[in-house]
Amino acid sequence: MLCTTWPLAACAGRQSTLDPQGLQSEQILHTLFIFLAVAAIVWIAVVIVLALGMLRRKRLADQPLDLHQAFEERTGRVIIGLGVATTVIVLGLSFVSYAGQRIVFAKGENALTLKIIGHQWWWEVRYEDDSPHRSFVTANEIRIPTGQPVKVELESADVIHSFWVPSLTGKMDLITGQKNELQFTAKNAGVYRGQCAEFCGLQHAHMAFAVIALPPDEFGRWRDRENQSANSPADQLGKQGEALFRARGCALCHNISGTLAGGQLGPDLTHIGSRTTITAGTLPNTPATLGAWIADPQHVKPGNLMPKMPLQSGELIAILHYLEQLK
Repeated sequence: MLCTTWPLAACAGRQSTLDPQGLQSEQILHTLFIFLAVAAIVWIAVVIVLALGMLRRKRLADQPLDLHQAFEERTGRVIIGLGVATTVIVLGLSFVSYAGQRIVFAKGENALTLKIIGHQWWWEVRYEDDSPHRSFVTANEIRIPTGQPVKVELESADVIHSFWVPSLTGKMDLITGQKNELQFTAKNAGVYRGQCAEFCGLQHAHMAFAVIALPPDEFGRWRDRENQSANSPADQLGKQGEALFRARGCALCHNISGTLAGGQLGPDLTHIGSRTTITAGTLPNTPATLGAWIADPQHVKPGNLMPKMPLQSGELIAILHYLEQLK
């Protein structure tokens, strides 16, 4: 009993196509159920006809094959009827698919524009606005307002990746040298897990992200905070951590707005203290996990481009303390 029911655990939750929380995912699921229903009816009909034919063949096994004119005409009509029925079903499913795509790929007005760039193995998220001072960059977490269309422009910095948030929308590939685009609208507030759905190397399975849907007013307050530069540390340990962050080479790869750290190779860390996870959804963002990541990133996520830095325990504590204040 357990073996037959455990797959049902995957039918709900924050990463399930069967638990739609967006307009696009609802339409995708609706289309899927129509296709499944039609396929099930056709399959059942074929099995019934096959069973009847086998029973009839067994009953008439010793009788000669009926090839008279009436039988052949009746058989011809059945074949033509089945051909017409097949054509109608295929055309009907094509229409359902076309109608569904018009909703899934519809262009919503007043959409929030995001540019997402896939890296091995993390996500760069750029919130773009006509006013440059309202544009900012974050990583691995996407916050959006509920009820507002979100336009996502997808690019890749290296290999092919695939952007997929099952509860909100379908998949879309990120291809080097090509810009793809999709839109989705979250109906309800919540946290929805996304995943790279195209094998992209050693840490493909650890290339996740979170989409956090917020009420519009809460999203507005969050965006205002993200537009601000990082706070300067007020305590001595934080100031020491900031100096060590630059002196130990961290600033060569990471950007922290409002400071001398302006690296562009790694994730933007301006507000890393307010994120729920680190290393693209691999670990929860806690002092212990963040410290372990800084101390030995190759142990946590082998093959990533962040090198292991020779830090004394006091230096590690100071840098960790500084990063925790970036909220």
